[in-house]
Amino acid sequence: MPEGDVLRLTAERLTAALRGLPLVRAELRWPSAGAANLTGATALETGVYGKHLLTRLDDGRTLHTHLRMEGLWKVHRTGSRDASARNPAIRAVLATEAWTATGWHLGMLDLLRTHDEPRILSGLGPDVLGADFPTTGLPDAAARLVREPDRPLCAALLDQRTIAGIGTIWMAESLFARRLFPWTPTGALTDEECHDLLRTARRLMERSVAVGRARGLGAVEMHAHGRSGRPCHRCGTPISVGSANEKPYERPVFWCPTCQAPAPR
Repeated sequence: MPEGDVLRLTAERLTAALRGLPLVRAELRWPSAGAANLTGATALETGVYGKHLLTRLDDGRTLHTHLRMEGLWKVHRTGSRDASARNPAIRAVLATEAWTATGWHLGMLDLLRTHDEPRILSGLGPDVLGADFPTTGLPDAAARLVREPDRPLCAALLDQRTIAGIGTIWMAESLFARRLFPWTPTGALTDEECHDLLRTARRLMERSVAVGRARGLGAVEMHAHGRSGRPCHRCGTPISVGSANEKPYERPVFWCPTCQAPAPR
């Protein structure tokens, strides 16, 4: 599933492509929004909160999309073959005279009034990449992290009600960076350790965004995620893979059994 860093880059690309020019083509291939007419409206920006994209229009409406597991937005020059958007996997088309954005395999799509955006985002924790995270978001997320003290760290970090934007990649990489056993109960961490873990997640994701802007997605080397059986970059121990959450919501957790050994009781 695309995580907060990928969504941040996607929002920037959509904003650059669509902002400031009226839409000459707008198709929402979604049952609840198929009859909506967006043609003639102008996109102001595409914002992002956690894993949610918010394309705001000058008529007071917002197109809210979520990529779920396989979704993505592509941008092509209007008039090109790829901009024809004939593939049945495309769920949304937004086009200006210059660029056409196509939403593929979208997992969620809503058209709502811009001032109703809080309704869509209610219940989510602080956005790990939000501008206010270092000030107000961090203490809020830290408090949410330990709200269920017996809950494993890996599961708590994946819960968007704790902190929005982190998925399996940055959960694993953050715990690896802090040398924390993924199934450590959240209540076992001190306040300082909670804050350090969340700061680390933000720092790693900020770096991924910066590298993605310069070199493209996937340019950041992973130390744990996706490396099952391969040697740890620190100690050489083969990386293991476990699971967070119960079926059918289980998610893979990659970790080093040596660097991230459980703390002695």
